[in-house]
Amino acid sequence: MLDAAASFWLGILTSISPCPLASNIAALSFCLRGGPGIKKAGVYGTAYSVGRAIAYSLLAGLIVAAGMSIPALSDFLQRWMNKAVGPLLILTGAVLLDLLPFSLGSWQPSEKLASRLLRGGALGSAGMGFLLALAFCPVSAALFFGGLIPLALKSGSFVLLPFVYGIATGLPVLAFALILGGGAAGLAKNYERVQRFERWTRSATAVVLIALGFYFTSRYIFHVL
Repeated sequence: MLDAAASFWLGILTSISPCPLASNIAALSFCLRGGPGIKKAGVYGTAYSVGRAIAYSLLAGLIVAAGMSIPALSDFLQRWMNKAVGPLLILTGAVLLDLLPFSLGSWQPSEKLASRLLRGGALGSAGMGFLLALAFCPVSAALFFGGLIPLALKSGSFVLLPFVYGIATGLPVLAFALILGGGAAGLAKNYERVQRFERWTRSATAVVLIALGFYFTSRYIFHVL
């Protein structure tokens, strides 16, 4: 239960991080242009969120399954996972606090691809969500590879934790889809509120990750706890 709650929180934090949130709103604005209304916005937003959840679940599931099914890698993880988790959590926290420079090449779907997806209706929205979920930025990559993957590997969860994480990344997206469908008048105000909330929660999460990292490092590397 605690692992599932942690995965859910990492998913929420991933979704409201500046880079994913901005790309999500831009993609949804494109998919919902023309003012489709609340009902269709809910359908398109749900489809977009499900696409993101499928992408994260498949990627995490493949990584965890490979880590647990390949004998040599599984043995390595059993021997060294507890020792590796501490430094990895500290590095992840440092990235979230912008203390460690870390950059990734950004990717956005071309206008041509976006137009094709737009013509696909709800299925196209799901495809857009799937593609954008794999366009990692530094914060989302740190949370996914530095937070969720070690948690899933340590617990041996092939499906549950990646699925919970994926669903959580889609909930704020669905909320913004409904706002866009009902009219964008309050979008700027809500976006600013989410940004302020994200800054506070990201810092708090980073502090917790660094504290846990020092705990794991002290216990499993230096054996002082």
